[in-house]
Amino acid sequence: MGADGDSYDLVVLGAGPTGENLADRARAGGLTVAVVEQELVGGECSYWACMPSKALLRPAAALADARRLAGVREAVGGELDAGAVLKRRDGFASNWQDDGQVAWLESVGIELVRGHGRLDGERRVTVETSDGGSRTLTARHAVAVCTGTRAALPKLPGLAEAKVWTSREATSASIVPGRLAVVGGGVVAVEMATAWRALGSEVTLLVRGGQLLDRTEDFAGQLVADGLREAGVDVRLGVSVTAVHRAEAGTLTLDLSDGSRLPADEALFATGRVPNTADLGLDSVGLTPGDWIATDDSGVATGVPGGWLYAAGDVNHRALLTHQGKYQGRIFGQVIADRVAGRPLDLAPWGRSVATADHTAVPQVVFTDPEVAAVGLTWRQAEEAGLRVRAVDYELGNVAGASLYADGYRGRARAVVDLDRETLVGVTFVGPGVAELLHSATIAIAGEVPLSRLWHAVPAFPTISEVWLRLLETYRG
Repeated sequence: MGADGDSYDLVVLGAGPTGENLADRARAGGLTVAVVEQELVGGECSYWACMPSKALLRPAAALADARRLAGVREAVGGELDAGAVLKRRDGFASNWQDDGQVAWLESVGIELVRGHGRLDGERRVTVETSDGGSRTLTARHAVAVCTGTRAALPKLPGLAEAKVWTSREATSASIVPGRLAVVGGGVVAVEMATAWRALGSEVTLLVRGGQLLDRTEDFAGQLVADGLREAGVDVRLGVSVTAVHRAEAGTLTLDLSDGSRLPADEALFATGRVPNTADLGLDSVGLTPGDWIATDDSGVATGVPGGWLYAAGDVNHRALLTHQGKYQGRIFGQVIADRVAGRPLDLAPWGRSVATADHTAVPQVVFTDPEVAAVGLTWRQAEEAGLRVRAVDYELGNVAGASLYADGYRGRARAVVDLDRETLVGVTFVGPGVAELLHSATIAIAGEVPLSRLWHAVPAFPTISEVWLRLLETYRG
């Protein structure tokens, strides 16, 4: 409890990775901090997203890699042991218990308030506690909203009654469905199609648009579609769901826009995210319930007088990725502590008090087979932003390290070069094992490293990283 009863320097709504990092940095700066959480401390990432999903996907990738090497594929027989994979997944989700995360909060002196918190005017938070009571928390300096997002479901006949999967059920299910329909063409859809197909489900992927991963370079979505089809996924583009029916026997039928019907045992709808702000009391501070909370680069919510309300992570819609939320949390928590202490802020474009990476250097890995690792702008996005750019492509299979990594290696790299500054504004790698290439690209973009200097960053031979040399050679011609 704070020094003045239920009064704290900072009150944080949401104890996911973003809220934890923001609270930790503020606490390290000398502030008293309370965190309000109605579910599990650790949030979506720990229990229903990053950790369990990657635990499901890693065995599939390991098996696929083994089958790509002569001498190894002969030693690998059979399919994945689904029970063992799911048990390992459960371990990475801490068996949906948050004791360890709670203990960490206690160890750094952050108070946990269990329950549903709502804003109640300036610097006030009311909490319906999990034991049926209520508390009113007063923030002497700031409130930070870190409540994240939830799955968005379309309005379709029969959908609510059908009790379909969202990302939560897809990452926590304990039984492998015989037939799984996946609706969507984004990251969750393609990753979960990959994972459950490897575990034995017959998977049909229904994509309303004409390509997968439509926010990446076009070739990324095409290579992922090829990989899914080779794994046995039925990928259908240009098809949407018009209605859903759940039979008494438990099976599903999906009515499709092409007039056909698709039977399934389960259906995952991976059709976007919406902010967890509908029941957060935003109207008490002049904001609209259910909306994203826009902020400036120091985390202060725009449209709320006084500069006391902050929003970090998915809820501010800057970059819906766990690592970006943690990044914002570290910066915004320090900003709050510095402001309370009267320390000067470093608000220069690349200063420690602003979150600039959300605009210029957002990295993301899609853990499909092949993997997609991308940072910055695509070629199309760069041109739409008015930059004079050139896309430099190289086939990864022509890199010695890649050919050693897998027989018949297939993949592609693209660097998007700002021709006026001769720096990189975007990089995409697609292929087996490319995830670990991404941080070098992120550094090059975030650091605005001139191509003339990248010539002197020598990649080790024979590694896949040699693609950097080949991209530079291709650019120079």
